[in-house]
Amino acid sequence: MFQNLRNLDTAFRHVKYLSFVAILGSLCLSGYLGMKAIHATEAAQERIYILAEGKALEAFSATKKQNIPVEARDHVKMFHHYFFTLSPDENFIRDQLTKSLYMADGSAKKVYDNLQERGYFSEIVSANMNQEIQMDSVAISMDSYPFGFRYYGKQKIIRPTSVVIRNLITTGRLRHIDRTDKNPHGFLIENWETLSNENLSIEKR
Repeated sequence: MFQNLRNLDTAFRHVKYLSFVAILGSLCLSGYLGMKAIHATEAAQERIYILAEGKALEAFSATKKQNIPVEARDHVKMFHHYFFTLSPDENFIRDQLTKSLYMADGSAKKVYDNLQERGYFSEIVSANMNQEIQMDSVAISMDSYPFGFRYYGKQKIIRPTSVVIRNLITTGRLRHIDRTDKNPHGFLIENWETLSNENLSIEKR
């Protein structure tokens, strides 16, 4: 009888140890699976699928801090594109310059007013001139805020009798503002000025 009791006690201890090990193993497995599920959810949230022409294209989200240099360069690029890409059409000129002035402060408006006063935009229309801009590079200084920038590009002026290529170097600062439909990057150009705008070549047509 005592032998049976000892056997039962030993069996009970074995069952208790096995139960403890099973519970501990289940807890460890649950924790591991929980962590994997969290990581999988975070990874899924970083994926964005865009439907284009019936095809699902994968994109990846990023923090605003990671995007600042990219958005800043594109803001400067698009401002110069709108300000300097002009055709002999009054409505087109007005639309382009209006888009550019939403992206900059009064320093750009001052340049616009000076050109307007000199009759530059009227000359583009009357002389059937086209003006294009090609960006070479944009240097953004992220060391201090507002962010300083320097734009390097080439200005192409197409007249009925000649094509003029001019270099263009401008500088200014960028500060954050609220994003809008007319200013999707959420930057505003301040203290914009031209450092160099000299003829590089003149070709007859």
